[in-house]
Amino acid sequence: MSVSLYDLSIGSYTQIVESMIGVMKKGAEHCEAEGIDLAEVVATRLYPDMANFHFQVTSLTHHSLGAIEGLKSGSFGPPAYPDCGYSELQAMTEKTLAELRAQKPDEIEALAGGQVVFRLGDNEIPFTAENFVLSFSMPNFYFHATTAYDILRSKGVPLGKRDFLGAIRVGA
Repeated sequence: MSVSLYDLSIGSYTQIVESMIGVMKKGAEHCEAEGIDLAEVVATRLYPDMANFHFQVTSLTHHSLGAIEGLKSGSFGPPAYPDCGYSELQAMTEKTLAELRAQKPDEIEALAGGQVVFRLGDNEIPFTAENFVLSFSMPNFYFHATTAYDILRSKGVPLGKRDFLGAIRVGA
């Protein structure tokens, strides 16, 4: 059985974006109960040279829905999102999930074998659609999801692996 580009991309992105909505909800509830300022959470970094929670969450959108847009346009670059608060990040994540779910399988399948160029300043890295998703976008996506999760864990949010994994896809 072959795996489709739609299943690889949309299937994986929606699973984790949906789980991160739950993770962020638990984060907000915990912080409210413990008197932790959500603005502090948004600014939190795991280490001084790492990006903050805001960047980690916006990168979920960028390396999921933005990656799909990159597949369609043939071009992808670094993220640029305005500063915002925790509730706006939650809304952005929910909107991302809705837009991912609205993608049509045949439209995504039609992108297979296409080209995507990652541009950063004067540097360009050419990818096939599949290699872009599997070797660039997906690793970045999981890195930022994990880092956002870890920032919330560092604030004492009671999260476990099941929270991160969300609804896994099973079947024969």
